[in-house]
Amino acid sequence: MPRALWLLIIGMAVNVTGSSFLWPLNTIYIHDHLGKSLSMAGVVLMLNSAASVIGNLYGGNLFDKIGGFKSILLGIGITLAALVGLTFWHGWPEYIVLLTIVGFGTGIVFPSMYAMAGSVWKEGGRKAFNAIYVAQNLGVAVGAGLGGIVAEYSFQLIFLANTLMYVIFLLIAVFGYRGIEMNTAKYTSIINENGLVKNHRKLHALIILCIGYLLCWVAYVQWQTTIASYTQKIHISLTQYSLLWTVNGALIVIGQPLLNLFLKKFGKSLKKQMIIGIVIFIISFLVAAKSEGFTGFMTGMIILTIGEMFIWPAVPTVANDLAPKGREGFYQGIVNSTATGGRMIGPLAGGMLADYFGMSVLFSAMIILFLVSIITTAMYDRKLKIVEKVSVKMTS
Repeated sequence: MPRALWLLIIGMAVNVTGSSFLWPLNTIYIHDHLGKSLSMAGVVLMLNSAASVIGNLYGGNLFDKIGGFKSILLGIGITLAALVGLTFWHGWPEYIVLLTIVGFGTGIVFPSMYAMAGSVWKEGGRKAFNAIYVAQNLGVAVGAGLGGIVAEYSFQLIFLANTLMYVIFLLIAVFGYRGIEMNTAKYTSIINENGLVKNHRKLHALIILCIGYLLCWVAYVQWQTTIASYTQKIHISLTQYSLLWTVNGALIVIGQPLLNLFLKKFGKSLKKQMIIGIVIFIISFLVAAKSEGFTGFMTGMIILTIGEMFIWPAVPTVANDLAPKGREGFYQGIVNSTATGGRMIGPLAGGMLADYFGMSVLFSAMIILFLVSIITTAMYDRKLKIVEKVSVKMTS
């Protein structure tokens, strides 16, 4: 891997380590420490994610226009300012405002990181995105594990730790990303492209794929929100709950290289890879629905982790393959905003289902979403294949 990609990997790991001190515990903090309902916790996280969606789209376009270095610095600056505020003011309603600003700032950063990764190592294909994905989960493993321990002592230190990690991320970006040269072509408008792109078929294919991606995230985020709160009711400690995410991150760091070997030998189809992952997601939710203690949820988390290793790195890879030259940032912005949209809708929808109908209905509803996402994933490139066949016949 090129040196530039290693710098991006290190930056992503530090970034996510900081945020992972807080995000697994957000619902618990809002519900148990600020005394708000699960539905209200869902509203707060929805605002955070809505701001992140806007940040994703803005950041993706910004990458195409001014480059990754300036885009990332802007996102870090906005986020760091909000985190400093959150360190001192984390009561109600300040928590809502500052968490929303954090969402916007981090939203700007992520599409630029992914677009830069794809640009600095184009010949690496999915390997570049797998590497960034593994870095994210290394951050999850470290941050979530330490976060649970720190939160048992004091939530105040959680906010401080998040801020300090972002200061380190800022230093990495300032001194490491300025000199990164990207292999991006000059900005090209979609309407100036020929063939498939001119007819927007590639963009339509990405949007169809992202519908299923959105539904997967709506369900997945329940582990961070409603399921997190539910574990407290059945007397699973904060340390144990955080351990679930530590195992999640650690398994990905250890297991992704093994998965890459498996995919290299037994299948190169990204579509099949994603569908297998969704089926594994369904199994994890079935296990969690029947669980009444820590062991059951740990089993469900391990299965969930295997599923996400199949899906999460595959979608940005597809987006990079579909993107016209000079529009990599825009396409990665769509993917990241879709994931964030799922994190926006999921907490509110899940909180309302849990509050009014109970956890069994919640689990059933999420499994239905997974089934729908299998359909959209299976058909996303259908029109592209039809056009390719027609093109082949016309040229032969």
